[in-house]
Amino acid sequence: MREKWSSRSAFILASIGSAVGLGNAWRFPGLAAKYGGGAFLFVYLVAMLVIGIPLLMMEISVARYTRKGAPGSMRALNKKMEGVGWLAVSNGIGISIYYAAVFAWVILMFVMSFKFMNMTGDTEAASSLWATTIKTTGVVEGFTTISWPVLGCLIAAWGLCYVCIRNGTTTVGKVVKFTVSLPVICLLIMAIRGMMLPGAMSGFAKLFIPDWSALADSNLWVDSIGQVFYSLSTSMAIMFAYGSFLSDDSNIVVDTIIIAFSDMMVSVLAGIVMFTTMAGVGMLDNMSASGIATAFIIYPQAIVKISDSGVFNMIFAFIFYFCLITLAIDSLFSIIEGISTALSDKFNLNKKKTTLTICIVEGIISLIYVTGAGLAILDIVDYFINSYTLLITGILEMLVAGWFFKTTKILDELNRNTNKFKMPHWWFIPSIKVISPIVLAGLFIWNLINLFKNGGVYGAADGYTLKANIIFGWVLVALILCSGLIIKLIVKVKSSSGYKEDDTTWDDMKKS
Repeated sequence: MREKWSSRSAFILASIGSAVGLGNAWRFPGLAAKYGGGAFLFVYLVAMLVIGIPLLMMEISVARYTRKGAPGSMRALNKKMEGVGWLAVSNGIGISIYYAAVFAWVILMFVMSFKFMNMTGDTEAASSLWATTIKTTGVVEGFTTISWPVLGCLIAAWGLCYVCIRNGTTTVGKVVKFTVSLPVICLLIMAIRGMMLPGAMSGFAKLFIPDWSALADSNLWVDSIGQVFYSLSTSMAIMFAYGSFLSDDSNIVVDTIIIAFSDMMVSVLAGIVMFTTMAGVGMLDNMSASGIATAFIIYPQAIVKISDSGVFNMIFAFIFYFCLITLAIDSLFSIIEGISTALSDKFNLNKKKTTLTICIVEGIISLIYVTGAGLAILDIVDYFINSYTLLITGILEMLVAGWFFKTTKILDELNRNTNKFKMPHWWFIPSIKVISPIVLAGLFIWNLINLFKNGGVYGAADGYTLKANIIFGWVLVALILCSGLIIKLIVKVKSSSGYKEDDTTWDDMKKS
């Protein structure tokens, strides 16, 4: 019998925990600063309504009906489209491996926060604390150095992930009660402190007062839509897995609205923290759209300037990085849940053993990020997955649901338990069939154009080579795109020993 969420709140909190991650805490404020504050928020909200919410609803509703993860759900819509689901799973594999490394860096900064006590006003020491500890070389060839503190934190990150997810919805439901509420409490405390700093209101104004001229910048639209797409955890198998554990009487429409707007509100709260704090210490113009730079280089500089008390600055640092830890753990274990659900569904595997195996295998692969080359490799991998394979997966999911299946059946399933508020036909169908695929395809093409404008090499200014782009970028893209074929080969081998695939389609499933 398939596991189920213990309650509606467990599903909502788990989904919010997955959606609300490190990108909300640092990338969102950085992009808002880059693109005129309120103007970015406006486009972000429009993109959330037009693209994000319909896609999220589609994934959850299809999974609830089919009781399958991403590959099984896609197969149920069309037998030839199971590979699209494996694209989502493969995205999750690539993302979770490097996300664990970022999680390890956050744990490391939390542990080292006591050092801020003796750095009052010393921005140079604060900015170099992280880079010195991880021993980054800045070049992809730097495999000869290893940061042992990062290795210890990486092991801790994977251990925490497994402990939180080892019993599926049972442990996840218990963990998210704390890991979703704690960062919100921490952010509220930090927002209050940020607004108490002298000059903080100038930061508050910059975040919320729009610079409408920024709307003329096409990059604003690309980054706003991209932030929505990545933030809601779509196209990486997570929401298919979570949706498959829902009870038949769940109200997906209302729950999805809660999840999406909770995600947005936490992003705005993080923005208030970042803008008021940076303005209060005179560093508002130093904010970066790079999450890594903001969290590990720029924000430490701000922390040591918050007050003249080293003890206070240290406590503030502990709270800040503890907040990031709670944001990171939910996102990491939700991705692993999506992968584990897909594999255990497909091959009838023991879920707990599958989860442990995934954590061990991915943990071994993630060791590449504890070397001096780790930061550069992470940057390349993150760019290629987020700029290409996630978008391809999103486009294909929409095409399967919109053109290879009768979309109105999905809409009927979506609205099955909704009385007061139903997802309108005019909102859902055009988004799934036309608007979202076109917009995501536009993003994909735009990213390719920008890449070739830079000579076809991502990160050339940072010393990344074409060879590094091919090995850690294009080869990874190729592996993800071929994931469905790899699974087919495995199935073919297993079939010789009596294994039989589940060929059940949507129309074969009877719902009361």
